[in-house]
Amino acid sequence: MGYPGKSRKRYSRPRMPYQADRIAQEVEFVKTYGLRNKRELWKAQAILRKYRRASRNLLATIAIGKAGSEVEAILNRLKKLGMLKEEGDLDAILSLKVTDILERRLQTQVYRQGLASTMKQSRQFITHGHIQISGRRVTVPSYLVKRGDEMTIGYYNGSPMTEEGHPERASRIPRVEA
Repeated sequence: MGYPGKSRKRYSRPRMPYQADRIAQEVEFVKTYGLRNKRELWKAQAILRKYRRASRNLLATIAIGKAGSEVEAILNRLKKLGMLKEEGDLDAILSLKVTDILERRLQTQVYRQGLASTMKQSRQFITHGHIQISGRRVTVPSYLVKRGDEMTIGYYNGSPMTEEGHPERASRIPRVEA
């Protein structure tokens, strides 16, 4: 079985490594969301794949009449993360895209709220410990922000970024993509 504390790979690489269309699309995602490498994109795709697979399996069990509390658990989890609307159902999970997961990352939320001027800068602020959620310092850019925690994102109290005159501090104007 193996040691339970052992780190395991949480993604899978593409089966065909050299597809120009896929590579171009991945590079666009990496640039748009300020990802460190394609591995972070593959992890988001793996998360999406996991929820879609679970949704398909639950839809199949509902069809044969064996539905349990798993349906409510998966729906509540995705609603709490803000990936599904309150009226979402199992069919809505199948229509999720990788951008829905990438939008819920802390790095993207910091940029969208105007705490950083670029995606790369938001990643830097997070890894250097300048960002907090609900008074807790978070140093993981891939942290998935819950819907209720969106408005509690701010600069960490012990950070020099809390000073208004700090040269790297961006204006608190929310970013709106066209």
